[in-house]
Amino acid sequence: MSIFRNDVLAGQVAIVTGGGTGICKGITRGLLAHGASVCITSRKQEVIDATAAELEAETGGKVLAVSSDVRDPEAAQRVVAATVEKFGRLDILVNGAAGNFLAPAAALSPNGFKTVVDIDLNGTFHFCKAAFDELCKAGKDKGACIINITATLHYHGTPMQLHASAAKAGVDALTKNLAVEWGQFGVRVNSIAPGPIGDTEGMKRLAPGGMKEKVLSMVPMGRFGRSDEIANMAVFLASEAGEWISGQVMVVDGGNSVVQQTILG
Repeated sequence: MSIFRNDVLAGQVAIVTGGGTGICKGITRGLLAHGASVCITSRKQEVIDATAAELEAETGGKVLAVSSDVRDPEAAQRVVAATVEKFGRLDILVNGAAGNFLAPAAALSPNGFKTVVDIDLNGTFHFCKAAFDELCKAGKDKGACIINITATLHYHGTPMQLHASAAKAGVDALTKNLAVEWGQFGVRVNSIAPGPIGDTEGMKRLAPGGMKEKVLSMVPMGRFGRSDEIANMAVFLASEAGEWISGQVMVVDGGNSVVQQTILG
């Protein structure tokens, strides 16, 4: 049972990049369960097709699956056009597509650094730019919002995460700048910074072996987060309850980022 009204996002239309898996699949589920129609996009059509079928059956909502590479500005434009053609409007953009891997800075290749920045930061910009006109239309109607999925890696030095830290720091800066520039059009722009989420592939890849226990020891609330807890924040920001919130980074991490500097410093 949701803490929100089931129809709190009724009639709204969203795009979720990276919506086929992980945290963003959870966000897609949350948006659908509260009345929104959603276009999900990532590079593998078979993955998003499977997710679309699963979530439609689970929630009764409408899902459009369109493959794209967020690094390609023209692909972003195609996704927006397909969404508007299918659903008639666009109210919510969730930028969640991301790339990451563990790499010591001294061993990180220029191509590896560039790839993560291209996906996380440039991909976010491409979709914001592509969605601007349609979001402005919704903004004049009843308001529109962008939700960027960022991280807490750059709040303190995080070993083996230079590339992702730099990219997500850029996403936070983009969030604040767009909030200032686009607020006049009725478009709110915020970020969600998840802490360690236990039910994701990323946790397996980025916290292998005994590292998972070490990460858990740095969460004051004593447990990993869940994808649905990130989805709840997304639903809140997209709803009327968040209509006076813009330019903010909403940290959802069980207190992890508060203690990290003390333990690692």
